[in-house]
Amino acid sequence: MADLLAFLDGLGIHCERVDHPPVFTIDEVERLVPPLAGAPTKNLFLRDKKGGRQALVVVAAHKPVDLRALAATTGFERPSFGSPDRLKRCLGIEPGCVSLLALVNDPEHAVELFVDRDVWAAEAFHCHPLVNTATLSVPHESAARFLSATGHALHLVTI
Repeated sequence: MADLLAFLDGLGIHCERVDHPPVFTIDEVERLVPPLAGAPTKNLFLRDKKGGRQALVVVAAHKPVDLRALAATTGFERPSFGSPDRLKRCLGIEPGCVSLLALVNDPEHAVELFVDRDVWAAEAFHCHPLVNTATLSVPHESAARFLSATGHALHLVTI
C-alpha cells in the first residue's frame, strides 16, 4: 500500500482515507467502514470463456450485475469470475482487495477496465488501496489522472 500511496502522491493525487477491519462484502463495508465522501463501489474481476481476456468492472455498490448482459456490454464471451490465482497474477492482489487502483500492478495492460457511467459521474468514489483494511475516496479527476499515468483505457458502460 505504501508504494501505491507514494505513486498517487507523485501524481499530486490526495485522497481521503479511512482505516478499518478487513472487509470482503458490501454488507461488511456498510457495517465496518466509517462514512466517506463519494460513491461506494463494488469491483468485479472477470475473465472471458477462453481465459484470454481479463476485465475489472466497477459499479455502484448496490447495483445488480447480470453477467449475461455484461457480455453484450463488454464484448466478453461468457464472462465469469477470475480465480484468486489469476487475480494475483494479473493485479498482484488478494480477493477482497479489488479496485481500480490495482491497475497500478498491471504494466502490460492485461486487464481491461469497464466503469459504469453512474460511478464515473460521481464526484468521487471509493477504492481499496491494494488492501481491504483501508478505503480511499478518490476524486473523479484524480481517477482520470491515475488511469492516464498507468496507461489504462477507460471503457464507460451502462450496467
